[in-house]
Amino acid sequence: MIRIRRPAAIAVLALLLGGCAGSAIPRATPPPGGPSATIPAPRPVQNNSLIGHPANAALSLFGKPRLDVTEGSARKLQFGGSACILDIYYYAPRQGADPLATHVDARTPDGRDANIPSCIDALRR
Repeated sequence: MIRIRRPAAIAVLALLLGGCAGSAIPRATPPPGGPSATIPAPRPVQNNSLIGHPANAALSLFGKPRLDVTEGSARKLQFGGSACILDIYYYAPRQGADPLATHVDARTPDGRDANIPSCIDALRR
């Protein structure tokens, strides 16, 4: 028979019961509106022919995108070809407004940065 000393048994019992108590650390509450909450639009810092235009402008220039991803009120379109891959990010300037292109990334198929205007020209149909 295993013999446990009284102080050790009290310590073990205290640890076990302590795990049942509520945590003193406050839990973060999710933001109101859940995952579809409006994402604040970043201010455009680029200057190219796509910035400030709606997604329809890119769709008419390049055709069907490789990717069309929506998260909340934000949207990303990706177009690609043998010369480069172009990612265009759209955000609504204010709630209820149509999303406009605020940022564009271009890269070569192997991942190196590409010149955005040259990529735009290469992908036009």
